[in-house]
Amino acid sequence: MSSHAGTIDHHHDPSTSTGIPNKKLLMWAFLASDCMFFATLISTHLIYRLHPPAGGLDPKKIFSIELTSFSTFILLMSSLMMALAVTAIQKNNVKSCRWSLLTTIFFGMIFLGCQVYEFEHFVHEKKMTLSNSMLGTTFYTLTGTHGCHVAIGVLWLSLMYVRSFKPAQPDPQRRRWFSRNLLHALVLVAALLLSLKVTLALVHAIQVEPTFGSALSHFVRGDFIYLVGMLLSFGGLVWFARPAGPVDFNERHAVDVEGMGLYWHFVDIVWIVIFTVVYLLEYLK
Repeated sequence: MSSHAGTIDHHHDPSTSTGIPNKKLLMWAFLASDCMFFATLISTHLIYRLHPPAGGLDPKKIFSIELTSFSTFILLMSSLMMALAVTAIQKNNVKSCRWSLLTTIFFGMIFLGCQVYEFEHFVHEKKMTLSNSMLGTTFYTLTGTHGCHVAIGVLWLSLMYVRSFKPAQPDPQRRRWFSRNLLHALVLVAALLLSLKVTLALVHAIQVEPTFGSALSHFVRGDFIYLVGMLLSFGGLVWFARPAGPVDFNERHAVDVEGMGLYWHFVDIVWIVIFTVVYLLEYLK
C-alpha cells in the first residue's frame, strides 16, 4: 500500500479543489447524467404500464421470472467481484485483482447471454417485437439500453485486464510486446464470445428439456465443440497470466479500477430497479 502524504487522494491521482480525484469526479458526473437518462426510460415504461392500451400483451404470459432472477443474481455477484478487484489493487495485490476482474467479466457475459436468449425467445416464441406493442417498445428500449451499458462495461473490464500485464520496463522489441498483447486480447475476446455461445446453448437446453440431466445431455451433444473451445481459450488466458517479471500496474492505478467499479455498481443498481419495476411489479397486481 502506498503511503504518500498530502492532499492527493486514492494513490497519487490529481485532486480538484473539492479533494476528489479528477477521474472519480468525472465518473460521478457521468453517472449523474446517466441516472437521469434511465429515470426517464423507467418512468416512460411505468406510465404506459399503469395505463396499458386495450388488447395489449400480458407480461405474465411473456416474462420468465426464473431466468431473469438467475441473471439478476449473477449480476449482483459480479458487483461483489468488482468490489474485491478494487480492494485487491488498493493493497497492491495485482494477481487477485486480475482474477476478480476476469470473474466479473465472466459473470457479465453470462448476464448478456441470458438477455440475448430472453430477447430471442420473446420475439420468436411470444411474438413481442419492438413495433407491434407498447409493452415491447418500452421493454426493449429500457432493457436493451441497460444491456448496452453492461456490454460497454465488459469491454472496459477486458481492456483493464489486458492493461495489467504491461511490463514495468519498456521492451526493447516493441513489436514483440505489441504482438503479445494483441494476441492476449484476441484470446480474451474468443473466451468471451465462446462463453456467451455456451451460455445461450445451455439456457436453451434447460428451457426445452424436462430435466436438468436431459438438458445437459442435449447441450453436450449439440455444443460440445464450443465448450471445448471455451476451455481452450481459458487455458490460453491462464498461459498469458503466468509470471513474466514486474508490471506497470499497482496501487497507483487504484483510482482507475475504482472508477470502473463505480460504473459497474451503477449498472447493477439500475438493473435492480428495472427488475423490480418491469418484472416483479407485474406479479403483484
